Amino acid sequence: MKQIILLGDGMADEPMEQLGGLTPLEKAKTPNMDALAQAGVLGVAETVPQGFHPGSDVANLSVFGYDPASCYSGRSPLEAASMGVELAPEDVAFRLNLVTLEVQHGDIYMQDFSADHISSEEAAELIACLQEELGNDEFQFYPGVSYRHLMVWRGGRDQFHLTPPHDLTGQSIRDHLPRSAEANPIVQIVNSAQMLFNRHPVNQKRVAAGKLPANSIWLWGQGRRPQMPTLQEQYGLEGAVISAVDLIKGIGIYAGLEVINVPGATGYVDTNYLGKAEAALKALEQLDFVYVHVEAPDEAGHAGNLEDKIMAIEKFDQDVVGTIREGIGRFGDYRIAVLPDHPTPLRLMTHTRDAVPFILYGSAGEFAPVGAPTGYSEKEARATGVVLDPGHLLMKSLVKGTI
Repeated sequence: MKQIILLGDGMADEPMEQLGGLTPLEKAKTPNMDALAQAGVLGVAETVPQGFHPGSDVANLSVFGYDPASCYSGRSPLEAASMGVELAPEDVAFRLNLVTLEVQHGDIYMQDFSADHISSEEAAELIACLQEELGNDEFQFYPGVSYRHLMVWRGGRDQFHLTPPHDLTGQSIRDHLPRSAEANPIVQIVNSAQMLFNRHPVNQKRVAAGKLPANSIWLWGQGRRPQMPTLQEQYGLEGAVISAVDLIKGIGIYAGLEVINVPGATGYVDTNYLGKAEAALKALEQLDFVYVHVEAPDEAGHAGNLEDKIMAIEKFDQDVVGTIREGIGRFGDYRIAVLPDHPTPLRLMTHTRDAVPFILYGSAGEFAPVGAPTGYSEKEARATGVVLDPGHLLMKSLVKGTI
């Protein structure tokens, strides 16, 4: 039995006036997801438990089959695992975004949480500068992909609140700076980074080319090394994870999965959709489970870009879901789950905790349709009355072949 989860990060949204009251998911052409929704079980899953921030870390842990209440310790330790950075129990990992801050009317605003989607090559030079100038036995800096990087505070502290930068787009950062005494060391690092980046050659070239500079870092998502059983221990699954982002790869590593890196996978709307699906089918020749994650719809949601979000959903349907539907049958019986991890409404440009629409389809007919959905959407999913709460039950349902 082959099993696969196809996750379109942040696909779910809200009805929009400019779409005549439709959501981007309803507006997009999604014949493959529509067909699966009509032939399998369509419903909604509560992927973000009460009391948790609706981040991709919490939501994807749920989709992987983990109860965040029992294992979540922060986002960045998961990313550290993907980057091969070892954490001792006393160490604290932080997500380090390269961002663009803007001064307006005597205040400082978050102009772009991704520094205009800075390239990995440019970012690596800036992170190397941080490590050379600020790195020591206590603080280390590690390059990641595009704007997403890592700082480790050896023997550090983590009992303070840090706001995700994508929640602050276009807003003042004044009320979101850590003010506790124990956070002073990281405040000093941020201030030092701003001075280092001010006239760095990377930023000078970017400004000359009409691009936004990466003029600051933003630290968030801190946490210590989590304790998690593998999917083999929990569900008897051995498999692989395919994603462009370190967070999802890191969850996969803790879950005991093989990480498959796909050329051209960027974590943005220009990612290699088809390559991910083809890599998943190749992996299923040897393995029985694959988790395929596509970040693109979420990035479009954070940017407030309707056209890109619809395009990303349609590419996900055509190149990922369609390719899997066409190719997976050669392995015999199979089961497919399709869903987002959380909504990323264009109106808000950040995540919400609303339940997400899911599809469970089994080639042997084990997931009988409930109601008569005409396609895959938030509205259609709610109409079936099928609710998975808590959301981590979805993995159990996929493995057992029953809701």
